[in-house]
Amino acid sequence: VQLVESGGGLVQPGGSLRLSCAASGFPLGSSVMSWYRQAPGKGRELVAFITVGGGTTDYAESVKGRFTISRDNAKNTVYLQLNSLKPEDTAVYLCKASRPTGRDSWGQGTQVTVSL
Repeated sequence: VQLVESGGGLVQPGGSLRLSCAASGFPLGSSVMSWYRQAPGKGRELVAFITVGGGTTDYAESVKGRFTISRDNAKNTVYLQLNSLKPEDTAVYLCKASRPTGRDSWGQGTQVTVSL
């Protein structure tokens, strides 16, 4: 069971990134998927989640209107589109699978840095 995030990097304020979280060893389609972030010296923050069928999504107030979570169950992958990025979005972004077994699985994270 593994989750691997990718797509992070250095971007200027106002820029965009698309993060991916690829699952292996289990069918991602049966899990509620979430993206979290953790900035240096701060706690882990829930950024967005998407239900199993993708019919419901929700976002932290700080990213509403700028970030979009989506999933492609056929590719066993969930995405987070980050637009209009701000310096305060700088963090390690991690995905989590809340599996039907009741156990959560986490990826290792991908770094997003927003700076001139």
